[in-house]
Amino acid sequence: MWTALYVVSIVVVNWMFMAIAPWSTPLGDLYLANIMVGFVFVLRDYAQREIGHSVLFATAVAGVITWFMVDPAIALASITAFVLSELADWAIYSFTKRPLSQRILWSSLFAIPLDTFAFQYLANYLTPAGFTTEVASKAIGVLIVWYLLRARDRKLALTA
Repeated sequence: MWTALYVVSIVVVNWMFMAIAPWSTPLGDLYLANIMVGFVFVLRDYAQREIGHSVLFATAVAGVITWFMVDPAIALASITAFVLSELADWAIYSFTKRPLSQRILWSSLFAIPLDTFAFQYLANYLTPAGFTTEVASKAIGVLIVWYLLRARDRKLALTA
């Protein structure tokens, strides 16, 4: 279930960049997708928990679907950004033997800015407003999940 939601979320967010007009701000254009993309990073971590290292194949599937649904420039930027951030996220998430909440937090702290910069730069959407908002939206989503998982872990430790 998480993996399917992850794949769909990638395609939907990429479509949003093209289908929904941006808001003009003093710091540059801001897209609704800049705000919504934070959920993709959380879903990726749950998908990786569900299917392990095969999450990289799920990312590839999303990239292929995106290629056929949006402008090829957006698809190429998305695929490149996801490959870079997935590799960073995957390495940190996979090779640290920390609790899930910490792996999600640390992997996202590295992957979020990398993904955001790569996508926005390659797709010609890079503005201070877009970059800041997108990084913040991703970070807020990750921090909420981290907090909830950490609270769950603490509750389990107290009952054990």
